Amino acid sequence: MKKKFWNWVKNQEGRTLYLDGAIAEETWFGDEITPKQFKTELFSESGDITVWINSPGGDVFAASQIYNLLMDYPGKVTVKIDGIAASAASVIAMAGSEVLMSPVSMMMIHNPVTIAYGDAEEMEKAIAMLSEVKESIINAYELKTGLSRAKISHLMDAESWFNAKKAVEMGFADQIMFMPESDAAPASEGAIFSKMAAVNSLLAKLPHKEKQSKTDIAALEKRLSLLKF
Repeated sequence: MKKKFWNWVKNQEGRTLYLDGAIAEETWFGDEITPKQFKTELFSESGDITVWINSPGGDVFAASQIYNLLMDYPGKVTVKIDGIAASAASVIAMAGSEVLMSPVSMMMIHNPVTIAYGDAEEMEKAIAMLSEVKESIINAYELKTGLSRAKISHLMDAESWFNAKKAVEMGFADQIMFMPESDAAPASEGAIFSKMAAVNSLLAKLPHKEKQSKTDIAALEKRLSLLKF
């Protein structure tokens, strides 16, 4: 078996899986032994598990298989990101029933990459393959975040980096570790409050009318929405 990049630790709280470093130094594509070993260790016991991630990414096929196995696991899967969950590692993080990030951790998503060799036909095949891989990755992000596929695609095109607060705001994570619950109000509530306050403030500055039309309010909300990101 190839060198393992994962490590299981059993303690009083249950089992903990540590994913530290690159996800598979060699590809899992066409490999039957390594994925089988990971699956055997995962399902060797039952109960809830915690997955700590600190990885810059790696093999997309390994990440996809780990994602599927964690999604299929009957117990609760809590993901904790203590350093970085980038590229393929961010895909694995999406398998968490709950995803928590350290206040100083980062997440990064981007388009898949590969190395191709050959004539124009081979290059076209490589492009088609990358497009399909990207769509499969978007499936995982979409299921977790609820964002539109177009939005996720643009974020991947731009190679987007998220700190913990941004990741929670975007839906890639659920909570920030070590933060009091009173300080962890959903970002969407704050966004809605700010938008309503801005609309009311702008309406107050318009020439006085008995009643502002719904068209005026809708137009202002549309202009405010253009200020996002």
